[in-house]
Amino acid sequence: MARSQFADCPPFYARYVDLAPEDDVLSAMQVQADVTRQAILGYADRPSFRYAPGKWSVRQVVGHMADTERLFGFRALWFARADPAPLPGMEQDGWMAASDFDAVNLEEVLAGFQAARASNLLLLRQLTPDAWSRRGVASGHSFSVRALAHILLGHERAHLQVLAERYP
Repeated sequence: MARSQFADCPPFYARYVDLAPEDDVLSAMQVQADVTRQAILGYADRPSFRYAPGKWSVRQVVGHMADTERLFGFRALWFARADPAPLPGMEQDGWMAASDFDAVNLEEVLAGFQAARASNLLLLRQLTPDAWSRRGVASGHSFSVRALAHILLGHERAHLQVLAERYP
């Protein structure tokens, strides 16, 4: 499976694709699991920390990662199965306002992310070569299944960078 090209997704998502340069995105996603778990558990003593007023807590960042993993995994499934119906977008701030991640133990929020990632890996490993190049529309933009896999990995890495840089 060749690395996703920026033409496989809207320009906004190119930053996530850029953070996932591996040709073997599935192996990279598998390896990343331990890195992510260790990074998140490093905040176990301060899961409610916010680096500034109005910013998300550590638990909320991880909850957002889990929501996004589920959503983009669903998009990959939808497009891989060649369903022509377009999918709606996600307004992350609205989703966060409707969630209550700060009332959930950090390890449980992390477990939700890990379960979604494991499920997505199982799905992606079972796709045929043709399914990887199938496209669909979400949020009014065209994506390939291949691009979605790279976005999943890059999104995870982007939020780990934010945590490392802004959540000392």
